Amino acid sequence: MEIRVENEGAESYEEVMLIYASALKQISTKLTVLNDEFQLVHRYNPIEHIKSRVKSSPSIVKKLKRHGYESTLANMVKYVDDIAGIRVICSFRSDIYRIADMISSQDDIKVLAIKDYIEKPKDSGYESYHMLVMIPVYLSDRIIDTKVEIQIRTIAMDFWASLEHKIQYKFPGEVPAGFSEELLECARMVSELDTRMMLLNNEIQELV
Repeated sequence: MEIRVENEGAESYEEVMLIYASALKQISTKLTVLNDEFQLVHRYNPIEHIKSRVKSSPSIVKKLKRHGYESTLANMVKYVDDIAGIRVICSFRSDIYRIADMISSQDDIKVLAIKDYIEKPKDSGYESYHMLVMIPVYLSDRIIDTKVEIQIRTIAMDFWASLEHKIQYKFPGEVPAGFSEELLECARMVSELDTRMMLLNNEIQELV
């Protein structure tokens, strides 16, 4: 099933997706510059690496259908917040909030919503810091404010989330109890590891 354009003269699906891809490039560039500046000033890089993706048409249609909306371009832009998604991977838990502050302080980025799954993890054990932001995309004849979802997490959190995603894909609907319990236990271990590694790093920094 494809995304339907309802009105003549409206932007095409391809043009809208170009705008989302452009928004991702702008956010990625900002994060790279901020990371480089942090390295220059503090001799330390909070960002390990950055991943980005634009949601596929089938995934967008599936999400719209799940929430009871028709597969139109207008509904896609209005109701699907994670079409443009960027994941920022860092070493330590404290880096997550440092990076979030750096993003929030940018004059041309408007923070629309925050979901802190580190302060309050999901029942599955999932931890990550989510920001929904709006950034202007400059085209030749106009400026389009565009939503981007940013996920910030540690390497350990990302490793856990990757495994959970594979299990969810393998068992759509409901994950067997044994796997759920093991995942939850692994999440506890990841959380403890992140905390211990952060404290160890803090001690090392104090000695340098």
